[in-house]
Amino acid sequence: MLGLGEKIRAEREDFGLTQSDMAKAIPMNQSNYSKIERDMQEPSIEQFKRICEILKLDANYLLDIEEGDIPKKDRELLKAVKAIIKKYK
Repeated sequence: MLGLGEKIRAEREDFGLTQSDMAKAIPMNQSNYSKIERDMQEPSIEQFKRICEILKLDANYLLDIEEGDIPKKDRELLKAVKAIIKKYK
């Protein structure tokens, strides 16, 4: 199973982007972005969100979360939070 950084790297390469391209788009320092791909540093929530947006990825895929792993009440809460975020975006 691939780690978070390995998944991000593979998807970035599929998009034909360099680490520098990603770092500029996030925005963040390229050396720190490199650490994310090498699983030496976790992205902040905002950085994680931008990575998902740039690479058009579902956060659940990157985090290895399957719908069955999350209790029903928590899934409902997540849906409500997503709706609020979308409304005020």
